[in-house]
Amino acid sequence: MNSTKSSPRPTLLLVDDDPTFCGVLKQALEKRGFEVHAAQDLETGGTLAEQLVPEYAVIDLRIGHDSGLVLVKRLHSLDANTRIVVLTGYASIATAVEAIKLGAIQYLTKPADADEIVAALHKDQGDVSVEIKEKPLSVRRLEWEHLQKVLIEHGGNISAAARALGMHRRTLQRKLDKRPVRE
Repeated sequence: MNSTKSSPRPTLLLVDDDPTFCGVLKQALEKRGFEVHAAQDLETGGTLAEQLVPEYAVIDLRIGHDSGLVLVKRLHSLDANTRIVVLTGYASIATAVEAIKLGAIQYLTKPADADEIVAALHKDQGDVSVEIKEKPLSVRRLEWEHLQKVLIEHGGNISAAARALGMHRRTLQRKLDKRPVRE
């Protein structure tokens, strides 16, 4: 971790493309003792990551049409000790698994409040009491999961994923723009 900080407060990088949500969460995290640096796109987030090498990061999974997983990987390569939480309104099993494999310590679905995010940043172990669903995923949810898996396999490239799925790029884009089916 970067120990040359002039501030005694731990640095946190927040990247989310929703300006209102980003501003509100930034203020809430500052009130909880973090020195928060916010960005609303991958390029700015990456630049801040390299300048700061933050101790903590909260990264939205979907930043515009880009994948926040790219930034998770970059942050982890800069400092494997950075505690990264991926936050998303587009949760899927495939993206959760990849986020953890790329270096995130937690994966939270929106809406999540600042207290939940801070708890996730400090959580070191899994929870054996997590609820196991009684029924399998619906066909619509399975489709969403499959689309996410294929998209990840093609590095987030929508055109390549659409070719692999045998569908038009715009059809895939439309399906990805919809929120996943809640179970």
